[in-house]
Amino acid sequence: MNTEMTNEHYTIQEKLHILADAAKYDVACTSSGSSRRGQKGELGNAVSCGICHSFAADGRCISLLKILFTNQCIYDCKYCLNRVSNDRVRTTFTPDEICTLVVEFYRRNYIEGLFLSSGIVKSPTYTMELMYQAIYLLRTKYHFNGYIHVKAIPGTSDELITNMGYLVDRMSVNLELPTIDGLKRLAPHKNPKKLVAPIRQIQNGIVDHRLMIGKDASMERSQSNKYLKHTIFQENPYQRIQTGSSPLTLADPSLKNTLRLQNNGKLASFVPAGQSTQMIIGATGESDLQLLSTTQKLYQQYDLKRVFYSAYVPLNEDSNLPALGTAPPLLREHRLYQADWLLRFYGFKADELLSVDRPNFNTMLDPKCDWALRHLDIYPVEINRASYDVLLRVPGIGTKSAFRIVKARKHGTLNFEHLKKMGIVLKRAKYFITCSGKMMYRIPIEEDFITRQLIGEDGKQNWEIDHPQTYRQLSLFDDFNFQSEVTVEDSSKTLFGQM
Repeated sequence: MNTEMTNEHYTIQEKLHILADAAKYDVACTSSGSSRRGQKGELGNAVSCGICHSFAADGRCISLLKILFTNQCIYDCKYCLNRVSNDRVRTTFTPDEICTLVVEFYRRNYIEGLFLSSGIVKSPTYTMELMYQAIYLLRTKYHFNGYIHVKAIPGTSDELITNMGYLVDRMSVNLELPTIDGLKRLAPHKNPKKLVAPIRQIQNGIVDHRLMIGKDASMERSQSNKYLKHTIFQENPYQRIQTGSSPLTLADPSLKNTLRLQNNGKLASFVPAGQSTQMIIGATGESDLQLLSTTQKLYQQYDLKRVFYSAYVPLNEDSNLPALGTAPPLLREHRLYQADWLLRFYGFKADELLSVDRPNFNTMLDPKCDWALRHLDIYPVEINRASYDVLLRVPGIGTKSAFRIVKARKHGTLNFEHLKKMGIVLKRAKYFITCSGKMMYRIPIEEDFITRQLIGEDGKQNWEIDHPQTYRQLSLFDDFNFQSEVTVEDSSKTLFGQM
């Protein structure tokens, strides 16, 4: 077991290989939601959807430079590859090395931003201080204006989290396991209250900033939610967990002055892209209902931007974990993402999609089809009369196509040919709809029959999800000299696609 800092033994490129590989199991790194544009004299921008996505050999997104600050850790979480009891090569970046990597990768058009997480060396606060130094240098010394997502470490001082929130676009805190029982078994040294505390603090900061600039306290959601009668956000609107904290003041006055200057005198944003979290799927025995109920509570109580799910990859041998060689539950992960989408944009609730009697999804069917098959008494629905929220509950009809239907039928009666042109997935929808009182084909409204048909149609896709491609894709990090200066020749070659 090697827990000593060994920075002097590795080059920056060697550290990159070690710490980029160590970060690949953290999936909470999407980049949407920030709108900070490029400014004169600064490097990069963070406009919405401005990240170009590439993928590693394991399918994980690497469009951001995705690294750990250190793979050292004082904790011994049973599911973690970097736990203190594992014999691993350990190393740690310096703040200056982080800056060098980000700037050089950006100049070569490899990345548009940074995703920075970390193990814990010495203490949470000590580690977070080093991460803060790196981000502060990026923003102030190197004038990097691109997208930055940082993982906040539970147990860190409130002051550090506050200051970091004014430097980054998104912050996240890994909940890791969805239940207290699971946490006690696999990470007994972690306190559930300490995991939740920074989530609460970050959200209070976001709310304070939004109120100060005249916006509503709640995060903006999809336009489709405005036309739904009931959603998890409308039925249980976000309530401030902490009271009497507004307005939020920066712990570091000098940082406030610096950021005001950078933003042309305007008030600096606090975590403008919102916060997210990640839960591990398959390491413990939680049902899909438990996972989805936890997800719903997180959205309602903390107004999270996203909840991410990570299928557990067996890396450590332990009696409390799935055996080594057990396949990660990728299809289950996929179904949970689909269900999460239904919660956020389709007006569903966790206890609608699942129940105590039926606590897990049928992995062979997408959750919307699964729900529809259990409610065949409301089908088929008439396309020319059904309300918007009812249309959204028809398999094969999404938010955009539901809008198109509602808009188009004002001008005439719709038929199946019209629906096909609108983008409705008729191979699913045909079992649940009528046009002018007629179904597309003579189809028996029977659960067993429709289930067999839907499973047969989705079989190939399900197999591909459970058996991802293993061929090697191009790595952004191969054969790259990080020590060399960027020359005029380099810049010219980059512009003309010669590098």
